[in-house]
Amino acid sequence: MEEIFQVLGLIAALLSLLPLIAVDYWWIRIFDFPHLQLTAFTLLAILLYFFTFKPKWVNDYAYISILIGCFIFQFVKFIDYTPFVKVEVNDSSEHVNEDSIIEIYTANVLQKNDSGDNLYQEIKEQKPDLIVFTETDQRWSKEINQQIGEAYPFKIEQPQDNTYGMLVYSKLELTDTKIRFKVDPDIPSIEAKVIMRNGKPFQLYAIHPTPPMPQHNPMSTDRDKELILTAMASHNSEIPVIVLGGDFNDVAWSDSTQLTKTIGKLLDLRIGRGFYNTYHAQYPLMRWPLDHILTSPEFRLKDAGTGTNFESDHFPSWAILTFEPELAEDQAPKEPSKEDWQDVKKQMKKSGIENLIELPDAIKDAGD
Repeated sequence: MEEIFQVLGLIAALLSLLPLIAVDYWWIRIFDFPHLQLTAFTLLAILLYFFTFKPKWVNDYAYISILIGCFIFQFVKFIDYTPFVKVEVNDSSEHVNEDSIIEIYTANVLQKNDSGDNLYQEIKEQKPDLIVFTETDQRWSKEINQQIGEAYPFKIEQPQDNTYGMLVYSKLELTDTKIRFKVDPDIPSIEAKVIMRNGKPFQLYAIHPTPPMPQHNPMSTDRDKELILTAMASHNSEIPVIVLGGDFNDVAWSDSTQLTKTIGKLLDLRIGRGFYNTYHAQYPLMRWPLDHILTSPEFRLKDAGTGTNFESDHFPSWAILTFEPELAEDQAPKEPSKEDWQDVKKQMKKSGIENLIELPDAIKDAGD
């Protein structure tokens, strides 16, 4: 019995370490996702083993030491998403002009889901300014338009039947709108300049990359390619940026999302506040943060949260942001290091995108 317990504990610890292997195979990358669950299992294994079997021998203490080391590694990986660290997106100032406030809402509807009533009710109550819907086919597109279309005069619509349809609904003016297929002719992303009520624009990037799963894509290369292209576009943007992933198919603490943030000069409102787990809505013990709202430093956070359960596999995600560019320096993200640019260069070569976008001098100077 003791040996079986030791094996189970070591398996949990090793599965948390697997994502350290720098390969794109789905059966490696998938273990980025249940990091919280594996960490909890490792801690449980430590406590149960220590108090149940009462270690006596050197190998017992060696086993516990290995698990403790793995637990520390696991905990450090997500400590940023707890109140133990300083927030990355500062709280909004007290007296912000109403015209500088914007509420954003994202919802992965689950294409086969036919229960949208709770979703529409929440949207009608919260009245967000900008909404990104993902997994929208023609049926969802028609129904959403019937339910809330009149309140949102500006729309970008790309319904599809392959679970990668996307809609953008906005009360704010949208200009320079583009539906792009950066990675795959069947996987859209949406770009637009959004004109806030104060007349200032920001650049919106709405993405929904493929997950590293055998039924979707056996490698994470395409997902990482879309993330890095979005990061480079954000890096080169001359106006403030908001990146909305109504399903990044990547967790907040993964190396690929972290690199996207760093290169894109973006901030994560979760840091210092909480996980805001959005997936899986139907399984409370198997949840992690898959939907993301990343901003440039001109924005601050008034409030944020996850939305109602409407029978999708995702909870909606929402944030109320304030535009305060005069305070951007107070939360300016760190500049990408040479090592970061080297990682980008490797990812770009792996994805075959080296010549598709304008490259900054920093990446040209980065060694292999």
